Amino acid sequence: MFSLTSLIRRAAQINPNVIATADADRQTLWRDFPERIARLAGGMQQLGITNGERAAILALNSDRYYEFYFAVSWAGGVFVPVNTRLAVPEVIHWLKDSATRVLCVDDAFLPMVAQLQAQVPTLEHIVYLGDDTVTDTKPWDEIAETDAVADAGRCNDDLAGLFYTGGTTGRSKGVMLSQSNLVVNALQAAPILQMQTGDRILHTAPMFHIADWCMCVGAAIVAGSNYFLSGFEPVQVMKSVARQRIQKMLMVPTMINMVVHHPDLHKHDLSSLETVMYGASPMPEAVIKRALQKLPHTRLCQAYGQTEAAPILTMLRPEYHTVDTQSPYQGKLQSAGQAVPGVELAILDSNNEPVPQGEVGEVCARGPNVMLGYRNLQEQTAATLKQGWLHTGDGGRMDEDGFLYIVDRVKDMIISGGENVYSAEVENVLFQHPAVAQCAVIGVPDDKWGERVHAIVVLKQASHADESELIAHCKAAIASYKCPRSVTFREEPLPLSGAGKILKTELRQPFWEGRERNVG
Repeated sequence: MFSLTSLIRRAAQINPNVIATADADRQTLWRDFPERIARLAGGMQQLGITNGERAAILALNSDRYYEFYFAVSWAGGVFVPVNTRLAVPEVIHWLKDSATRVLCVDDAFLPMVAQLQAQVPTLEHIVYLGDDTVTDTKPWDEIAETDAVADAGRCNDDLAGLFYTGGTTGRSKGVMLSQSNLVVNALQAAPILQMQTGDRILHTAPMFHIADWCMCVGAAIVAGSNYFLSGFEPVQVMKSVARQRIQKMLMVPTMINMVVHHPDLHKHDLSSLETVMYGASPMPEAVIKRALQKLPHTRLCQAYGQTEAAPILTMLRPEYHTVDTQSPYQGKLQSAGQAVPGVELAILDSNNEPVPQGEVGEVCARGPNVMLGYRNLQEQTAATLKQGWLHTGDGGRMDEDGFLYIVDRVKDMIISGGENVYSAEVENVLFQHPAVAQCAVIGVPDDKWGERVHAIVVLKQASHADESELIAHCKAAIASYKCPRSVTFREEPLPLSGAGKILKTELRQPFWEGRERNVG
């Protein structure tokens, strides 16, 4: 039986006297955690969260966020984590689409509540996660004083959570993930991350994102201790790792880049940090090399996947993160790793047929972690789950050892003069220039070529490079047709989604505005 709530009962059995959650001056031991969850679940049931009803959360990272996930499941409900970067109309769409009855918010999002209540007819109760007194809300700790209730027993194929897609390329879709989907995927990842009983885990990546949710489940599997930062700030991350002797954490590549290039990195003792899992977007090889140099005691582990896969499909194990040309593991650093146990990968063409080894096609997968489907979207579900395969929308190729190489999102591919250009390949080359801090490669309109390759670059502080220098740098490494034909420099950081992905749709918009075709 696969059940989220069974994990926390086991954790209480095998590691009762270890911290389950610690946040500022609050902490709960594993021996007390199931009882607290049972009480919170009782309060949730009094608010109507039973038998598959939806409860959403719009909040920054905290121990209460962690409790929310398990309390809703114990009550028999379905949790809906909401992206904290959304505008009010987007939040309204998520809540209406999911028919959410209860919304949990913290201080950061209280100002939205009145608009949400006015626009979401199913929304009946607001639960306040903060410590102050707020009228017309139910305080989280007051809910925790409810009588404990029995576990509702949701398991296996029962719906556990609705995780909405980012919506950066279209309308957000509610990905329905079962209890099995979520538990199995964490079990698939835990051995590769070398998670051990009692691991100390820091949550700094946004907890609404399914990648950090995988770490939440992993912590329950190994009865580990969860520590929380409300958001990412490199100095605070370094201080927390040093102070709490953190062993495992998840960061997206932009976060790792900021830490390993921080001028104060040497002031903090990060020797306890055993493993960092990263994903959500490609990590430039130059950043990997920097991390290996600056964090010599830390293993890096890449995870590739998507929300529809709960979310991990492949992992590049730590031993393959090497630049040692004599190592038997060298040569795989640009890959996304191999399929995790239980996942079958295939590279398929537009006719759903396998392509020859080494050729580019669409990355497809099947396994017990693949979603139930999209909520209320039968056509989109059928288009994504075809003939038993999850179609990821990513272009990739596979080598003779089963290592997957992602070339780009299929829909993000630039077609210039009839040639396919994969932006991730160009970005990787640009990142190797010593002056480049951030970059994004997009297709922009061109009267001659249809689209031309365009780079948007943020330079490192006190560094200099001009357009011709960067183009020449690319031409020395990749074919001329792949190289940027133009470069825009900007001082402000590139726009990021809540999951740390560069918002290329936002970057493209000024170039394609007013045109019939909008590459996106």
